Amino acid sequence: MAETGTKAPRERYRAQVRAEIKEHAWEQIATAGASALSLNAIAKRLGMSGPALYRYYASRDELITELIRDAYQSLATTVRAAAEPGPDVAALAQALRRWALDDPQRYLLIYGTPVPGYHAPDDITAISASIMATLLDAFAALPSGGPATPLDAHLGEHREWAGDHPAPPAVLRRALTLWTRLHGVLSLELAGHFAGMTIDPAQLFTAEVDDLLDAR
Repeated sequence: MAETGTKAPRERYRAQVRAEIKEHAWEQIATAGASALSLNAIAKRLGMSGPALYRYYASRDELITELIRDAYQSLATTVRAAAEPGPDVAALAQALRRWALDDPQRYLLIYGTPVPGYHAPDDITAISASIMATLLDAFAALPSGGPATPLDAHLGEHREWAGDHPAPPAVLRRALTLWTRLHGVLSLELAGHFAGMTIDPAQLFTAEVDDLLDAR
């Protein structure tokens, strides 16, 4: 019992320090980008030595993985919540935009410029696939129709990115097209490229969704 009582405070302290490290990491990413993330700089901010910090995160990549995992899990939770009333593509799209605008650095870490030399572990890919599966469910619930396209045939042969989802090629095409176009708008908006164009990014984003929902 005494060992358990001693261990619990240590675990709480470790969790607290890891959370503080991640908080400083996000601040650093917001200032200089993920590629410039430095554990030694974070250690200095926390008033500890570099070797001491490495007891909590063994490497920069381990810390980046933790941040990416947190971001993907947050988005997956957001997407699942948006889908709870029923599969609705427009609702999922707007939930994605709100999530991105709430924390642009979190969005840019997972959908922005890749960190040189970093490779995400398999569980990160699985979380990303679950997000896409929710979008495929929403498109699968819509009325189908329209002629097949060359891209349908291509996606029918190369559907590994969709995991085990049974969606037909036309659904894969519509979901993938929406995903890429929405991320295009969001990336431009978050990078400030609409600032001098006197247009409303929210209306442009919604118009992209409406256009793809009208298309068959």
